[in-house]
Amino acid sequence: MTTSFKFSFTIEILCLALCSLTLSCHAFTSMDYSTALEKSILFFEGQRSGKLPPDQRLTWRGDSGLSDGSSYHVDLTGGYYDAGDNVKFGLPMAFTTTLLAWSVIEFGDEMGSQIEHARAAIRWGSDYLLKAATATPGTLYVQVADPNMDHKCWERPEDMDTPRNVYKVSTQSPGSDVAAETAAALAAASIVFKNSDPSYSRKLLQTAMKVFDFADRYRGSYSDSLNSVVCPFYCSYSGYQDELLWGASWIHRASQNTSYLDYIKSNGHTMGAYDDNYSFSWDDKRPGTKVLLSKDFFEKKTLEFQPYKSHSDNYICSLIPGTSSFQAQYTPGGLLYKGSASNLQYVTSSALLLLTYAKYLNLNGGVATCGSSTITAEKLISQAKKQVDYILGDNPAKMSYMVGFGERFPQHVHHRGSSVPSIHAHPTRIPCNDGFHYLDSSSPNPNVLVGAIVGGPDSRDNFADDRNNYQQSEPATYINAPFVGAVAYFAAKPN
Repeated sequence: MTTSFKFSFTIEILCLALCSLTLSCHAFTSMDYSTALEKSILFFEGQRSGKLPPDQRLTWRGDSGLSDGSSYHVDLTGGYYDAGDNVKFGLPMAFTTTLLAWSVIEFGDEMGSQIEHARAAIRWGSDYLLKAATATPGTLYVQVADPNMDHKCWERPEDMDTPRNVYKVSTQSPGSDVAAETAAALAAASIVFKNSDPSYSRKLLQTAMKVFDFADRYRGSYSDSLNSVVCPFYCSYSGYQDELLWGASWIHRASQNTSYLDYIKSNGHTMGAYDDNYSFSWDDKRPGTKVLLSKDFFEKKTLEFQPYKSHSDNYICSLIPGTSSFQAQYTPGGLLYKGSASNLQYVTSSALLLLTYAKYLNLNGGVATCGSSTITAEKLISQAKKQVDYILGDNPAKMSYMVGFGERFPQHVHHRGSSVPSIHAHPTRIPCNDGFHYLDSSSPNPNVLVGAIVGGPDSRDNFADDRNNYQQSEPATYINAPFVGAVAYFAAKPN
């Protein structure tokens, strides 16, 4: 063996050892991220309710929920099923639409040929929210289907025969949280369509303002008004004040109307904007609101927005190991870990905030201040990339947690439509109880829900590819929505 060969062989062994220790063997290319972007948007077609369009690409799905709202004399067809069931929950659907829109607002220029599919995904949500907000004066329809009844069945959406009850909030039974999130979604979507469809954009923004006024004027939590059908599924644990500030912030961004700026200035300190909390989700909007409002500080350098920059720093620094403000928990493999159920929702939402804040810092020559130290935008990008890469397969299990991406991904996804044979393969109806045979089957799902990001591994990086373990194997629209923006960012970067 020559000296040069021995040297190169030794280097190779060292690299393999280092690779196994750091878990960073897999280097994704911009093409990989582009593929992940395409699939992450495609997932939303699998969640569609209503009459499917001719260009539907996930063709194993069919029309469903075509009479939603009809017994109440309103049209509530369309929209999205939130996760693996057949319920249309208004709060997570609105949050999903807001974050899809934010992904496009910040990173749409990086989406290339996928931008039209991204807009279509947003519009499927915003069209439904428009119906829900304008069908009856003084009312916002916030849910279709009784989840307690729906969850007693395992059936594909095309076969649904469980009650499609309709639930609403009103002046007598308020729901400021779901209403203000709906306003945020409509306002954010109005920005997306401002140039491509100005009249639709105006309608979205005008409706957002009306819904926000309703949310603010008639205050209360929808968890109080509709407890038995929204809890424990999507209880508003954080209350409604965070949504009011979030909604006002999005309408301000969309309209530049100074009255919303005044509202933010007057109410920010009482609505949690100055609280240092570290979880951004469908329930708690405070970290997202701070990052959103920090843009005004960077651009206008006005002192009243300084606190939003400071508290955005606190949130960002809480995610960065080694800083004096570090608060987060990570698995041994490096994944942000917040909770046992659908943990990846917190990973994708924090990745979007890290990249958005990094963008704001880069455009304005700023840094995040973590106690006596500073963190650059590059550090935030690096932290976001670790989380994105973990989801795509750079993890101890060497498994992609996005269905259909990579060589190894979940096969037993907790999702009715994906796990039950499609109406094309099995045209006759599969009744409610008969579907449980497919829930308990050891066979892979017959219909691949391409792009779905599941709940993900536990605090020790362990993952059970088991349909009955919904905490780990169930996908959700609000897991994917922020991921669209995150992978778009990396898809546009050179290898």
